Amino acid sequence: MSTITISASDVNKLRTQTGAGMMDCKKALTEANGDFEKAVDFLRKKGQKVAANRSDRDAKEGIVLAKLTADNKRGVLIVVNCETDFVAKNEDFGKFVNTIADVAIAKNPNGIDALRALPFEGSLSIADKVTEQVGKIGEKIELSKYEVVEAAAVVAYNHPGNRLATIVGFSKEVSDEVSKNVAMQVAAMAPVALDKGDVDSKILEREIEIGKEQARQEGKPEEMLEKIAMGKLNKFYKENTLLNQEFIKDNKKTISQYLADNDKGLQVTGFKRIALG
Repeated sequence: MSTITISASDVNKLRTQTGAGMMDCKKALTEANGDFEKAVDFLRKKGQKVAANRSDRDAKEGIVLAKLTADNKRGVLIVVNCETDFVAKNEDFGKFVNTIADVAIAKNPNGIDALRALPFEGSLSIADKVTEQVGKIGEKIELSKYEVVEAAAVVAYNHPGNRLATIVGFSKEVSDEVSKNVAMQVAAMAPVALDKGDVDSKILEREIEIGKEQARQEGKPEEMLEKIAMGKLNKFYKENTLLNQEFIKDNKKTISQYLADNDKGLQVTGFKRIALG
């Protein structure tokens, strides 16, 4: 039985193709008798094994990234998690996340599962590439979130450090200053909804119950609890719905008033905000 000789150039070729370590590439080529496709499969299987072994680990670090289409009419927001800040700040990991965002921009998938199934490069899907990265890096890696906003005009804001990002849609073309201010408002104040009528009913029920209990603890009559709790909702709306929040650069105005002062016909149509931690 002849012995396959694995050359340094073959190892380097596989290393360039997969990003795996030199010794891992040599072992993969040896196991695959020099067959590159089988060697890639070997490395991917190694990654899958590592992924399974690390499935119970916390991947709370990572990169949050917002990107826009060339016409600024669609924005995507993705999160790729890892275990350590060291990996999150690695240049290659940053390029990896950027490539996934570029695929999302180009292909416009209708959900995170559809995004994971799209080709990353060549025949590898994004899901396969994530698994490959697990094998290469040795940490749990996960494409965990994918959000989209489509509108007449969309702005993206990436907070320095890539741990927080927002995308905001507007009803019409908007100045850079106004769009950035609103996107930064979303980043800083973390609204739960656009306006009063958009708040999830479960959130409202919880706030009402909290308001009732607070009033009860203060010794208020039982028949007054509902009315008091509903009154407290106004404060909740002011603090937690974007259009009713005080503008962070001028607390004499709400965001709704700030928009009207700049363009009476301008409206925010939607937003997404994601932060690590």
